Parts: sequence; C-alpha cells; structure tokens
Amino acid sequence: MNGNLPSQQTPVKSFFDNYFVKEVTFPSGEIDATVAFFQKRGFDEISAKSTAIILLNQARIEEVSVFKLLDTLKVLTEIQLSQVVAQVLNSYREKTSLLGYRIIPAVNTYDSRNILV
Repeated sequence: MNGNLPSQQTPVKSFFDNYFVKEVTFPSGEIDATVAFFQKRGFDEISAKSTAIILLNQARIEEVSVFKLLDTLKVLTEIQLSQVVAQVLNSYREKTSLLGYRIIPAVNTYDSRNILV
C-alpha cells in the first residue's frame, strides 16, 4: 500500500451509548450533516450533537437512512420539531426523568351563549 494515497475507508467518529458501556460509530458525514441540521434550526452545539447521536442511533435501529429521516423532519415547524425531539429523547431517558412540553388548548373555556331579545 502506498502511503501517499488517501484511505478508501469512510472516516468514522466514535461515541458511547447512554450508559457509557457500548461504543457506537457512525460515518463522520452523517454526523456532520445531522449536527448541522439541528444547529441551523437554533440548537446550540452541544444539544445539536447530543440530539444528532440519538437520532443516528435510532435510524440505525430502525434501519432507515438518517438522510431520509432528516428529510421528513425538514417540513416540521419549530414547535413540531421540538415535540418530535422531546419524544425521541424521552425514549432514551429513564422513565423517572422525562422531558415535557406544554400544548396550549385551542378551546375557549368561556361559555358562549346566544341570547335572543
């Protein structure tokens, strides 16, 4: 093998699972694209990386391309994206510690009446 030629392997980055037991690796291009997706939508760097790793792991479990997953998330509003991210993150958290969000009800709580005179 010639030392001047670039490696044919895709560069990978290593991370640990939630419990720091199992090492997981992903192609660096997938990680960079996923992190950039969340940073573009207002996530700070650390939360974008954390969310990206969890989504990459979930995409691997479900045998779906992470790029296909990101394409489906592109059409969501910021609120919808936050709800989806909260649900995915909750699936990786202990059940005693869950993330929540509040949905303001659209129903008017005041009684409406028609008064005929």
